[in-house]
Amino acid sequence: MKRRFHFNLRELAGSMGDFGTLFPLVVGYIAICGMDPVGLLITIGIANIATGIIYRLPMPIEPMKVIAITAIAQRWEPSLIYATGIATGMVWLVLSLSGIMDKLASVVPKSVVRGIQTGLGLLLAFEALKMMGVNWILGAAAFVIIILLKDNKYFPAALVLILGGIGIMVIQGDMADIAYRGLSLPQFQTVTLNEMWEGMVLAGFAQIPLTATNAVIATAALLKTYWPDSHVTEKQLSANMGIMNLVLPFMGGMPLCHGAGGLVGQYTFGARTGGTNIIEGSIEISLGIFLGSSIALLFGRFPMAIIGAMMFFVGYQMIFSGYKTFKEEITITDAISLVATAIAAVLINMAVGFLVGLAFYYFMKKMKWGQSSLH
Repeated sequence: MKRRFHFNLRELAGSMGDFGTLFPLVVGYIAICGMDPVGLLITIGIANIATGIIYRLPMPIEPMKVIAITAIAQRWEPSLIYATGIATGMVWLVLSLSGIMDKLASVVPKSVVRGIQTGLGLLLAFEALKMMGVNWILGAAAFVIIILLKDNKYFPAALVLILGGIGIMVIQGDMADIAYRGLSLPQFQTVTLNEMWEGMVLAGFAQIPLTATNAVIATAALLKTYWPDSHVTEKQLSANMGIMNLVLPFMGGMPLCHGAGGLVGQYTFGARTGGTNIIEGSIEISLGIFLGSSIALLFGRFPMAIIGAMMFFVGYQMIFSGYKTFKEEITITDAISLVATAIAAVLINMAVGFLVGLAFYYFMKKMKWGQSSLH
């Protein structure tokens, strides 16, 4: 079935559904690491438009979080960030072309995938509460707006909140020095083999299990849940990330991946077709070309309580989808491995949660414990 592109207010609102994870890390990359905002935004936009056209479905484009957090905390030079992106691109392309990613996905039980989704939802909710804590009144008001307008076709919640946040910035005078200062284009970047290896050692290798679970396996599972007739495979998602990261860092792009949380955010706020990605990509490219020098100020001054409210609702939806998408009977083994995965993911990290969940599931299955249904 050939899907149509929709370009309406709901798709526009859906394009803003994953801004909660994008905003803070983009600002950190620009303000702390000194990355060029022009190349950063334009490359995200290119990735969004390309995936939207190819798949005709919402397809979140997000920063690789382990690399981003490490780079910002350690104040990496931009060239090290670009080099790490290129190196990870090689890894994901190899995993895709070799068939390893498909084999890994075939041995991971649904309960572990749902556990990863649940753990990610909890982490998003916790982080969202911190962001809402900057201004609890504004955060609570934003959350009420989401509840009231989440299914409204004419006044989509995300669009109302983004426009409201811009309005608050205008009233507070935060937009005064954000202006067009001429066209900007990305510059060609160079890296060294030493930088590629250094970046992988510092954060790239630690990123791989998180990306495999959240950006590949969990995202593919959610795509099948939201669009049962879609045929996006783990191999394809891995190849996407390989190509993106082999090409875009040369234009100033950060290490990019997909993400189950971003997909839930897009879907929750209205995304249903690849039009969402085309809209988001067009916005990002326009911001990079026309407001490149001011973009860090724009993102940095946007009311974080509003973004926090959006993230909290996405986290809730993520946790809910972890249970809702079990269509077959749930066994005790499924339930225990799901809970174990989520707890370990929250307390330690996603990679450990993944391994703990697998260990519980296959150990209990081998011992023939917990095979009875909970229904």
